[in-house]
Amino acid sequence: MIRALWTASTGMEAQQLNIDVISHNLANVNTTAFKRSRADYQDLLYQELKSAGASSSEDTIVPTGIQVGQGVKMVSTAKLFDQGNFRQTGNSFDLGIEGEGFFQVTLPDGTTSYTRTGELKVDSDGRLVTSDGYVLEPAITIPSDSLTVTISADGIFSVTQPGASIPTQVGNLELARFINPSGLKSIGKNLLSSTAASGDATTGTPGTDGLGTLAQGFLEMSNVSVVEEMVNMIAAQRAYEINSKAIQAADEMLQTANGMKR
Repeated sequence: MIRALWTASTGMEAQQLNIDVISHNLANVNTTAFKRSRADYQDLLYQELKSAGASSSEDTIVPTGIQVGQGVKMVSTAKLFDQGNFRQTGNSFDLGIEGEGFFQVTLPDGTTSYTRTGELKVDSDGRLVTSDGYVLEPAITIPSDSLTVTISADGIFSVTQPGASIPTQVGNLELARFINPSGLKSIGKNLLSSTAASGDATTGTPGTDGLGTLAQGFLEMSNVSVVEEMVNMIAAQRAYEINSKAIQAADEMLQTANGMKR
């Protein structure tokens, strides 16, 4: 019964972490290009009271053993990179990635980070930056006298300027992809950094080598399904509740045992 107390407590702790993950998903249901997370679990070590296959006599063996589990633990919160829906904005500097790939941005310390968020802005120097002012990589500068900006599906930036009849190309945008995007580390501000698990980034032209294409005037929305998360929350709540009932039952059994008299 003491074992049951500790085992059920691991279940309660695991479901509490599950609720934390679900709450984070729901909090970001309207965050541009947010990718939902999923809690993954595995069972803990087993106490073996009888080994399967052990000899029960000279000519027979035990067909099944006795193993008592010690509970559960969370092993990962895997990000799921399935495509979110697109919302048309009409803004020339809003970009959605249709398919695989990440925008590359340069952080203040000089390192490169990655994001799916395409809410781009133009800074005082004409460079394309994120909402936090991080410069897009490779850097693309929009001339101050640009009348219109056109971004092709393969990442070519073209502008029309006064007196020019033909658009001028001002830069090419490259996307990055990873062999294991779930191994990327979330660092906040819709940014991800590479890790040993994700592997190194492979860059290329949008629409080639498995990379997605760009959609100008569109933004990718969060891939969180409110209905699915609510169902997951109910399941986690019920699992938490039943584990608490197991603790209560074990406690009552201990109380009965302690109350026995000769």
